[in-house]
Amino acid sequence: MTRNAPKHDIDENGLEVGKPKDWAAGIPGVAVSLFRGVEQMGTGRTVKTLRLLNQREGFDCPGCAWPEPRAEDGEHRKLAEFCENGAKAVAEEATKRRVGPEFFAEHSISSLAEKTDYWLGQQGRLTEPVVLREGATHYEPISWDAAFELIAERLRGLAGPDEAVFYTSGRTSNEAAFLYQLLVRSFGTNNLPDCSNMCHESSGAALAETTGIGKGSVSLADIHRADLIVVVGQNPGTNHPRMLSALEEAKAHGAKVVAVNPLPEAGLMRFKNPQNVRGVVGKGTPLADEFAQIRLGGDLAFFQAIGHLLLSWEEAAPGTVLDREFIESSTHGFADYAERVRELDWHAVDTATGLPREDIVRIARMIADSERTIYCWAMGLTQHKHAVPTIKEISNVALLRGMIGKPGAGLCPVRGHSNVQGDRTMGIWEKMPEKFLSRLESEFGIPVPRKHGWDTVDSIRAMRDGRAKVFLAMGGNFAAATPDSELTEHALRSCELTVHVSTKLNRSHVVHGKSALILPTLGRTERDVQGGGEQFVTVEDSMSAVHTSRGRLKPASEHLLSEVAIICRLARALFGAGRAVPWADFERDYDLIRERIARVVPGCDDYNARVRQPDGFVLPHAPRDSREFAGTKNGKANFSANKLEFPEVPAGRLLLQTLRSHDQYNTTIYGLSDRYRGIEDGRRVVFVHPDDLASLGFADGELADLVSEWNGDERRVHRFRIVAYPTARGCAAAYFPEANGLVPLDSVAETSNTPTSKSIIIRLEAPN
Repeated sequence: MTRNAPKHDIDENGLEVGKPKDWAAGIPGVAVSLFRGVEQMGTGRTVKTLRLLNQREGFDCPGCAWPEPRAEDGEHRKLAEFCENGAKAVAEEATKRRVGPEFFAEHSISSLAEKTDYWLGQQGRLTEPVVLREGATHYEPISWDAAFELIAERLRGLAGPDEAVFYTSGRTSNEAAFLYQLLVRSFGTNNLPDCSNMCHESSGAALAETTGIGKGSVSLADIHRADLIVVVGQNPGTNHPRMLSALEEAKAHGAKVVAVNPLPEAGLMRFKNPQNVRGVVGKGTPLADEFAQIRLGGDLAFFQAIGHLLLSWEEAAPGTVLDREFIESSTHGFADYAERVRELDWHAVDTATGLPREDIVRIARMIADSERTIYCWAMGLTQHKHAVPTIKEISNVALLRGMIGKPGAGLCPVRGHSNVQGDRTMGIWEKMPEKFLSRLESEFGIPVPRKHGWDTVDSIRAMRDGRAKVFLAMGGNFAAATPDSELTEHALRSCELTVHVSTKLNRSHVVHGKSALILPTLGRTERDVQGGGEQFVTVEDSMSAVHTSRGRLKPASEHLLSEVAIICRLARALFGAGRAVPWADFERDYDLIRERIARVVPGCDDYNARVRQPDGFVLPHAPRDSREFAGTKNGKANFSANKLEFPEVPAGRLLLQTLRSHDQYNTTIYGLSDRYRGIEDGRRVVFVHPDDLASLGFADGELADLVSEWNGDERRVHRFRIVAYPTARGCAAAYFPEANGLVPLDSVAETSNTPTSKSIIIRLEAPN
């Protein structure tokens, strides 16, 4: 066992394909967690960090945003309140591997650009700021002051503030996010794209119209109390593994679980919880009572069919199915919706879903019989052209049965990155509402721009076209997270300056502007000591709970700055002294930031006191808390009448979705084992149904180029190993970021502008 970074890159020739598993976690999950921890951190550091992960006195997981149990709900945290992928995320951040000046002296930018994302990420923690000067071949050290002055000089030299783009990832704390948007708006622009634009933007857009607030309406306690949980377009076994424990508890209380997904996912079949005897020596807990193996993009048709059946059963036996009192008192648009779904085209439903009609009827009956139903979904729904109306259809079905604003029921978009929801709450959005902007302006006495800024897709277009010249990213891996890889990389390289605030090396550092900076920052696991003493930060989970996160480890380098310090020092370099915003005070004492958050951000009154409560506090949510829908234009929950849409795939083609391996989180690749799908030591694979392979003239194990087709344009990725797999007929899957190059920049969801990474028309071709 070694803590040295790997010297060799991925060898796809060593890829092994085995049988997919029908269960998740168990002893292998524990073993992998410990192995990865010891490999990167050593034994003592592994014990110290994992003991504090997701605990009240410790730090929030840098992985997903699944919530922790809350004492006020009568629930208790486990000694090990983390999952395998959370342990991997901590190991990546708390690693003893280092990337210092000697690394950059040894490796030219051209040699680094040839490495894979896996190799880059495995080299270790960045230790001091570096600069790539125009025309240079290597990054070289630069002082913090010189780095800030370089950025400030370039920003001041722009023709206008809108020539700069300020990106944010989901791991940024509430304090850093609030200051970042304050800096950007003080500079004079709303160009604040973030990772939400590429994941749950569709959820926010749909829910804002239907319930008046773009967040989910359930708590973890509601999950445990539900009678029925419908999990759609989501793979919790890999992407939110602690959700499996919540589903197991719900099952113990008598709940039923319906899984709707194109792929059979091990975590939704059977869960071996390593924290109880049944999970260690027993067979575990079967989770999904029903598995509807739907075709990609067929979910809108599926939920319209559910609504049609509920309405027909109500008409046959009035007063037995619909919550008429709720519909009449709290909703709008029911008649138009009912008229639309009464005329349902069942042939279109059959084509779109690929499901036997009796399966849809059986699931609809489960929904009709359930008194407390929760609908959960993730990016399997949000990354389609018709994503927003699809989520509205889920809302329609929930509204029919009155499943919002009652215990054990509601809508639950399961967010990905750990504080992506908090970033939006704190103002990281290119279209923040007037109420927030006017409060910000009043609080700080500065002019705040009102013109909407660019989201992620529009930012790429602006960089491509030369309208944006400086790109600054607060965390994340923009080049690997975005669609249309070749075009996006060209866009970044067109910038005068690219700046990345990061903990580790990634693809975006080698896809640089004419000049580039890498600014290393503290991680969640590390102590943050400022002039005012040791600091903590706050985050918001997927269910609107805000709580503290306090790192305990010694920082990876004495040269690291916190995100808050980086923002404050950049602001001082950019704006000079004597400005209305006390940037130096904010850097010294984060309580002063939280005092301003309390006065600007709705629902954050008395922020400093409330976050210091053992479990923090839950942000108000009127639909959940009191069945009030004041956030909509008409003050009601809104039904919507949506056109039945689904992707139409030409003969000889497949519909591809991009997805994560079990050994990665977002663009961070922890290792090369997707053990639930039977893939080891490689990533360039495409999963296709055996019958589709036969009809297309390909065989399991062959190599193929994947060619996407959109509006007469083609994009190609090379030499993917074909894996015969029990996905839905006509559908295929491949890992991102390797397959991101197939996603056209201009193929986006209506309203949300989210890239359509789950509905890409492709053909297979033999490699040249």
